Parts: sequence; structure tokens; C-alpha cells
Amino acid sequence: MSNMKRREFITLLGGAAAVWPLAARAQPAEMPVIGYLSAESPQSDASFRLAALRVQLRVAVIIGPGLLPTLAAKAATTTIPILFSVGADPVPIGLVASLNRPGGNLTGFNVYSGELGAKGLALLHELSPSAATIGFLANPSNQVTELTTKDVIAASRAIGVGIQLLKASSDGEIDAAFTTLAQARTGALLVANDLFLNSRYDQLITLAAHHAIPTMYPFREFTVAGGLMSYGTNLTEGYRQLGIYVGRILKGEKPAELPVVQSTKIELIINLRTAKALGLDVPAKLLALADEVIE
Repeated sequence: MSNMKRREFITLLGGAAAVWPLAARAQPAEMPVIGYLSAESPQSDASFRLAALRVQLRVAVIIGPGLLPTLAAKAATTTIPILFSVGADPVPIGLVASLNRPGGNLTGFNVYSGELGAKGLALLHELSPSAATIGFLANPSNQVTELTTKDVIAASRAIGVGIQLLKASSDGEIDAAFTTLAQARTGALLVANDLFLNSRYDQLITLAAHHAIPTMYPFREFTVAGGLMSYGTNLTEGYRQLGIYVGRILKGEKPAELPVVQSTKIELIINLRTAKALGLDVPAKLLALADEVIE
């Protein structure tokens, strides 16, 4: 599912939430209802309100793509199965007791994006070796941000580049971040994985092109939409796995006994059209490493 299609799907679900109680009563009793819970804005408490609504509707399973929706669902129920897709190890952040035996009503998919920031920085440096400083844009409201930032800073020291830390949790802050990058003549930008930033892919891509800043994104959806380069988990794999787990849970299996699936498909995608527009020559070594090259 593309980033754009996923946003449309989330919007549709949000708009339909108000009529779900009537729809749920109209359905046969044996028909299971799946709740899909997401958040477009970190400033809003919508995730927590919608989580309560899903519980009231007695949904069979709640799907939470991202840490904030998952935490909202976890706070709302200890009995309804919750399937998450998060970018960090779910054990230390308290979602499950262990990867092999989650032990509660949560299990899901780890997209590893929190751990991929350091590698993404190294690949971006391969593309822009003359950049003395690389920006790192993250959402301070995301609980994974601190861990990812530490990894990125450590990686920057290892490859000998400076890091300019930028924070954004609103559209205006994204605009301001790019203005700061342009004023500082920062050579490139790494964008962290975050629900809010992912939902603003069009804004990020447009600003990167306008300011001519080579930018690395967390998912292929950015690159397909015109971004320069992405390094991260294949989201289709994650959604497919969540679908499989929904089926198994509806057949009677318990989340406590379903191991957290860890991503096995990490992709490097390069958009040569965008590279050409930026006046960049992509090294042959980097092209050879790419899983997909958009020409």
C-alpha cells in the first residue's frame, strides 16, 4: 500500500468512525470488525479518543501502525488483540515481554527504522561525500527519536561529518527546518521515520527540491513520489504480515503466543531523475547497492 493510498484509507476510516456504531449493529453478530487506528498529528489526542471508540464497538482486533496509536490502543484495552507496526525494539519500550513470546494482548511487526538511521546516514554520505554537515530531521514527540538520534550522532562521528539536529512536529516547523538548512548551507538531509513526517511526504519532497538539498527518506514511497533516495523496511511486507496475524487471531490464536515478526527486507531505492534535477552524479558503487533505481 503506497503512502498516499494509506493516508486516504486512514482518512476514510476516520470519517466513517461516527457512523460505525450503527453499522456495527446492522452487521450479523458473527461478522468480525477490525479497527484500524492511526494518528495524523502528534498535537492531537485523536488516537486516544478513537482507541476508546474501537473498544466500545467491541472490535475483534485493533491495528496500530506506529508507536502513538499502539500506545493509545494499549491504554484503552488489555483484552482486545492489538497488532502493531513500530520502528524500534518493542521490548524496551514496554509493548511486549519478549519478541518470541509477547505475553499480553499485543504483537506485531518491527520495521527496524529506529536502528536504520545510522546506515541511512552512511549511504547519504556516499552520495554527497563533500557535505561537511548533514541535517537530521526528527519529530521530538516521537518516543523513538532520542534513541535514533544517538545512533545517528555516533555514526556521524565515525564517518567524520557534522550533524545539524532539526525538530518538527507541525507543518510550520517543517518549513522552518528547511529554511534553517538553506541558511546554514547544510549539504544534505536525513529524515527520520515518524508517523507525522511520513504523512507530510509531499511537503518534504517539495521543500527538498526547492532548496536543492539531497535528502534520504525512510521508505520507498518517498522515492517513488519524487524523493531522491530512501533506505528502510518494505512497508508492504509489514502490512502483509499484519494481515496474516489478523487471520490467525480470528481463528483463535492469541497475541501472547504469536512472535513479533522482525523485518527481513531492507531496501535502498534511488531516483535518478531527482538526482539529475539536483545536478548529482550517483556513484556506481551506490547504484550497485540499490535494490531499485528509478530512471
